[in-house]
Amino acid sequence: MYTIIENLPAHLRKYVVEQTYEKYTSEDQAVWRYIMLQLKSFLSQHAHDCYLEGLEKTGITTGRIPRIEDINQKLAVFGWGAVPVSGFIPPAAFMEFQSLGVLPIASDMRSIDHILYTPAPDIVHEAAGHAPILIHSEFATYLKKYAEIARKAIISKEDMDQYEAIRVLSDVKENPDSTPEEIASAEQRLSEVSAAITEVSEAGWLSRMNWWTAEYGLIGSLEAPKIFGAGLLSSVGESRECLSDTVKKIPLTVDCVNTGYDITEPQPQLFVTPDFEHLHSVLDDLADMLAFRKGGSYGLEKAKSARTINSVELETGLQVSGVLERYDLSENGQPVFFKMSGPTQLSAGGRQLPGHGPEYHSHGYSSPLGSFNGWNGDIKTLNLKSLGVSQGETVRLTFDSGILVHGKVESITEFNGTPLIIQFSACTVQKGDDTLFAPDWGLFDMALGTKVSSVFGGAADRTQFENTEDFVAAKVPLRIFSESDRSRFEIFDEIRKARENQQLTSDIIQQLIDRWSNSSDKNWLVGLEIVELAKIAGYSQDLTEEITQAVESLYDKQTLQHYQGGLQLLNETDTNNE
Repeated sequence: MYTIIENLPAHLRKYVVEQTYEKYTSEDQAVWRYIMLQLKSFLSQHAHDCYLEGLEKTGITTGRIPRIEDINQKLAVFGWGAVPVSGFIPPAAFMEFQSLGVLPIASDMRSIDHILYTPAPDIVHEAAGHAPILIHSEFATYLKKYAEIARKAIISKEDMDQYEAIRVLSDVKENPDSTPEEIASAEQRLSEVSAAITEVSEAGWLSRMNWWTAEYGLIGSLEAPKIFGAGLLSSVGESRECLSDTVKKIPLTVDCVNTGYDITEPQPQLFVTPDFEHLHSVLDDLADMLAFRKGGSYGLEKAKSARTINSVELETGLQVSGVLERYDLSENGQPVFFKMSGPTQLSAGGRQLPGHGPEYHSHGYSSPLGSFNGWNGDIKTLNLKSLGVSQGETVRLTFDSGILVHGKVESITEFNGTPLIIQFSACTVQKGDDTLFAPDWGLFDMALGTKVSSVFGGAADRTQFENTEDFVAAKVPLRIFSESDRSRFEIFDEIRKARENQQLTSDIIQQLIDRWSNSSDKNWLVGLEIVELAKIAGYSQDLTEEITQAVESLYDKQTLQHYQGGLQLLNETDTNNE
């Protein structure tokens, strides 16, 4: 079915779910149709030129919610694929999917109560929003490049807490069964968590970059920009509002990462890129600000303050992944010692070294760094034998930093001809009166290296580091329907059958009107679809006036605007020819 899933690493496959197409109700289908009619009408003039072409080439139609399997097959032509997921998935996982050229699509459908906008991921946003723009090669390349860089960004414990609060609030707001008290509690929790954030992390910068480009980006001139961000392309309300003078337009630079956003509210300002090529330039500017390129004490401090799993990479190629607890610097600011707490992984080239997984280093890891015994620190000139270091020998290493290592050499691990680790038994590591390692602690695996060339987010080999479970992969619960809901769904079913089978006699339309008039909730979208049938059939307005009058008397201003927007579109277009 989805052959692409078989090629995904195991830690990503767990997020993939069945779309279960049968879960979509006839009301879901009607909501999809309403949104797509509204969006296509407006975006045909105001979206990037590839948008309508992208809908067609990715198999996304107005009439029915798409099958993600079909989108996957269509995207294969453009070097991409798609898989269904449920609601929010961890940002690190989302980025890894995209870096592999796979679009994760939330298979859930927004409710009629959030027809213009929903903070929770849904199939409107990710199918009709993200998929169409992927046919543009320059943007698709940018998205993969962004995902690769975002995977290396350091995420903080504060980020994780905020993400979880946002996820809960979004789910609560989207759930029609949520009480006002539950919504207020979730809002309060998010407010508290957000207020506790002390600084914007690297992952926060990347999140903002993504928000102001792939999600809420505009393209072209400041005076007359067009829409390419998926959040705007999938929101009837914001797609119209964003181009008005009430929303400030700002030229896109790397400074966009200094502007925060509220996922639950419309945006007061948006950023405009002149073209997709410019996105690459801004992304490079951002990458230059990150620890994976800077390394050194800057990267170590970022990792230590994050309190999450990150990787310290030395110039030798050794990658040490875990929660950084401590690092010491020399007088000239060079790292001379570092310590990880909890399970730690040693890797090279993104692959865990044999025998050096988090199970073995379950209690942490530490090592001195720098020159010792007269070695000048150039890894290319390092000759361990000339320094008296060889297997089976008991040696004493005196580091320039003052750290002393004394023990028996059990083994030396190399990677591509470069020594990475010296393993000692009966080893003591001392700096003055500070004992950094004692013989009864077991074997000591000392890293070789003088420079921290990179510090990046997550484990170097995520496939072998089971503790890289940064966020809960929560499933959106199935909805429970009342008898009133089921009765309404039956009317939607009858309307669809009448439209598709061209059974538009006056008797059938009058029966639908009577059934709607006698229903308990008098759903406005049911009424609108009946009005549409009457228009298609060419019946007089007298037949539908009672629906319009009832809707205007029953609903609040916002809902009435949805209905009136549908009426306006009926008057402007021939919806019989979709």
